[in-house]
Amino acid sequence: MLEIIREHSTGWMAKLILVLITVPFALFGIDSYLKNAGSGASVAKVDGATISVQEYRNAMQSLRDRLQKENSKDLGALDSPEVKQSVLDRLINTRLLNAEVVKSRFVVTNEQLAQFITSLPEFQQGGKFSQEVYDKLLTQNQMTPTQFENKMRGELLLQQARDGLPGLAFTSPVIEDSTLKVEHQQREVTVAEIKAADFISQVKVDPSEVKAYYDKHKDKFKVPEQVKLEFVMMSANTLIPKMQTTEEEAKKFYDENASKFQNNEQRHASHILISVSATASPEVKAEAKKKAEQVLAEVKKSPAKFAELAKKYSQDPGSAEKGGDLGSFGRGAMVKPFEEAVFSMKPGDVSNLVQSDFGYHIIKLIDVAGQGQDFETLKPQIRAELMYQKALAKFSEQAEAFSATVYEQSNSLQPAADAYGLAVQKTEWLSFADGAKFFKNDKLMNLVFTNEVLKDKRNTEAVEVSNNTLVSARVVDYKPTAPRSFDEVKGGIEDLLKIEKATQLAITKGTTSLATLKEGKDASGLDWIAPVVVDRKNAQGLTELTMSNVFKIDTAKLPAYAGISDSKKGYLLIKVTAVQNKLADENAKKAALLDLRTAMASEYSSAYIGALKADKKIFVNTRLMMSDSAQAQ
Repeated sequence: MLEIIREHSTGWMAKLILVLITVPFALFGIDSYLKNAGSGASVAKVDGATISVQEYRNAMQSLRDRLQKENSKDLGALDSPEVKQSVLDRLINTRLLNAEVVKSRFVVTNEQLAQFITSLPEFQQGGKFSQEVYDKLLTQNQMTPTQFENKMRGELLLQQARDGLPGLAFTSPVIEDSTLKVEHQQREVTVAEIKAADFISQVKVDPSEVKAYYDKHKDKFKVPEQVKLEFVMMSANTLIPKMQTTEEEAKKFYDENASKFQNNEQRHASHILISVSATASPEVKAEAKKKAEQVLAEVKKSPAKFAELAKKYSQDPGSAEKGGDLGSFGRGAMVKPFEEAVFSMKPGDVSNLVQSDFGYHIIKLIDVAGQGQDFETLKPQIRAELMYQKALAKFSEQAEAFSATVYEQSNSLQPAADAYGLAVQKTEWLSFADGAKFFKNDKLMNLVFTNEVLKDKRNTEAVEVSNNTLVSARVVDYKPTAPRSFDEVKGGIEDLLKIEKATQLAITKGTTSLATLKEGKDASGLDWIAPVVVDRKNAQGLTELTMSNVFKIDTAKLPAYAGISDSKKGYLLIKVTAVQNKLADENAKKAALLDLRTAMASEYSSAYIGALKADKKIFVNTRLMMSDSAQAQ
């Protein structure tokens, strides 16, 4: 340990708020951070430096652990692409900052590092840094002082790179004051709509106008080319009924995926830890076990005093002060021996000694929340899952041969249908758009309208129209593009022209009314809504069109007016009757100013990271990042 740590227990580093720098293994006896698993596969590369799948898994698991400790109900959000991407982005940003630290020669002195470490509450005893607690916690987490100090130095260097530039964000007081006034201003607003629909009855359209419009826009009134198709579809779903699975296979699947079926179950437990390193000598381990057995005997004798005994004997400082209470957790949060023990217990049970890499545990199960599902309950679901997996395997096995058959015997779909027990199905008339919607696939319809398929009546290649579903089609009949007759479309044209004329009448009245209002006169026939007070974040029911214009109105003279033409509805009049400063209160102004400066700092930080990214080649294996295997624990 750096000798200087013993000389300093306060300083500027002690005042840091550890928001972005967190001791990742939490310095407690139970933690999944040290579990060994993984793969060296790369989920991303930053200018040649890789981010392995294991690093990504660890980051995801750390987030999961934190949410579980907070008893968060949002664990399902961890499966969302947005969360996965944000976790990977943080790893990428860390790589970029690491490179910048080296390039710009950032430095954290030994004194600064010592001041920071001695200020960490995990190493405090009686309000002061304790060398004994420090050494014990590092031993429990299988880290040497050098390893820990190097890690903390790296975190502090990253903080310098990450937080240094935003600290330079500066805006003059005049601009800040103006920005706050604009951003937090409130306006009392009312609107009046002059609707095109109200003028429809005043509009007449001459038949000659309808005919003239048709003649001018004939290209708009065409029936697209159409086809009738026959097709065969091979899908993994159609193979499911043919698959078989046994009781033994289902039970094996259940046992191998226990954590998957117990995710909703949370266990609340306490423990007493007699700490001993996995690398300790047999003699040291034997001594620790003897001590643990003595404590266990006391616990068995007086189980009601578990919390009291945990405070007295437990060497897990993270939980000992709380009577050994670890809170609630699900599967995957604890090391394997601990998890297996606690998930086999009933509320109120006290375990025998449970050995892990951290020492010997005595566990008391306090409560069970949620419910795990037993094998018998899940058996139908598991068998269905296994049948589906077998269907996928069979589909993969047959897909290549199916594709070859429709290609090699391209004058008919029947050979492929006969070979794989499929039905030849038929469609009604389909345009390209109809077919793309019917099959939910553009690629297949692009092939349908090629000369080889359309004119030579060949099969299309087998196209994957959705996951594990292949389709091959052929054209049975064809209709080329043809214009619609005037009689077919004249009704629609007449309606369109009526709306156009009615809209123009509404706009004319709107512009006339706006001019009258701006002259300080009353405009008749306007139906103003009750005034509402809005700001930039609270529309109070006003439309997006209104809100996008209300703060553009010059309010030097009140009431102030604006008018907007709406090609679909008519004309919108906006009246601002009052303007007030929402931040008249000094405390509110201080809070808003802090928000503004924080936002400015965030913009600086984002721009800084963006600049670093612009100079680097960044590759992300999105498919691997989103896959279950990249997160498996």
